[in-house]
Amino acid sequence: MLILGIESSCDDAAAAVIETSVAGRVRVLSSAVANQDDIHRAYGGIVPELASRNHVVTILPVIERALETAGHRLSDIDGIAVTRGPGLVGSLLVGLMCAKGLAHSLGRPMVGVNHIEGHLLAPMLEHEVAMPYLALVVSGGHTALFVVEDFGRYRRLGSTRDDAAGEAFDKVAKLMGLGYPGGKVIDDLSRAGNRKSVRVPRARIRNAPMDFSFSGVKTAVAAFLASEAAQTTAPADLAASFQEAVVDMLVRPTIEAARASDAQTVALTGGVAANSRLRTRLAELLEAEGRRVVAPSLKYCTDNAAMIAIAGSYRLLRGEADPLDIDAQANLAL
Repeated sequence: MLILGIESSCDDAAAAVIETSVAGRVRVLSSAVANQDDIHRAYGGIVPELASRNHVVTILPVIERALETAGHRLSDIDGIAVTRGPGLVGSLLVGLMCAKGLAHSLGRPMVGVNHIEGHLLAPMLEHEVAMPYLALVVSGGHTALFVVEDFGRYRRLGSTRDDAAGEAFDKVAKLMGLGYPGGKVIDDLSRAGNRKSVRVPRARIRNAPMDFSFSGVKTAVAAFLASEAAQTTAPADLAASFQEAVVDMLVRPTIEAARASDAQTVALTGGVAANSRLRTRLAELLEAEGRRVVAPSLKYCTDNAAMIAIAGSYRLLRGEADPLDIDAQANLAL
């Protein structure tokens, strides 16, 4: 079965073509992304109106590019999977309306996919992963721990009480005047820094060891930048110290969740899964306990349509389809 995936939940417009079978074999034929970093860099963050307007311009060309790379025509597609939430409602609507139009004109089934479900299943694009497994989803909009019990069956063990980890990276990068996107800038700068140079507090949620909180670490960095000590601290040292604090706050609940759920496989996924220090620390600590850690390639960590296609594939293979009047949901729950 050939599935066209469409993703437009935030600032990236993406399309992918995957080939999947009833036996569960998945082959990614193409994955195309139209990135908007250059548009939003001047503002230090994503401007929702600019994101949705740009999607209107790029969504069809990115679909055409995905089809061309896959070596298929639109008429070859057997089903369409599209993100319907959560995300920026204006951005979501562009992809969803496009998918509806294609499904109607082609007479093909379409399913709306939860963006977080896409991240949860993204490791399966490249790895053999037996269910159940534990997944840490960490991005600019989400930070949560789930047990992936089966396709369509997900049990949340913990989530952030305030900011997502990726949001904290972006906000701290802005405070430090480092530019956008903050996650990559801080990761790169931290390689030259001393992780123990600045004392950055780690937050823990009382009576909820698998939950997260990142608003305090952002406030701590803001307070440090206003102090005299900041005048003699190298930006690389502060970046490395901040990053180490965030990594600690991500790793500790994940280990707690792995032990509590007795997960033998732990998946790291989402945009912040591209962070080099997080990937290294999580693998070192969990593998020392005899657990397997899997993470997608960097191109499948950030928002992409291949993960949306695989998340919709199990429903399309069962012959399911959503009606063409489904709507985008900015706060769609999993």
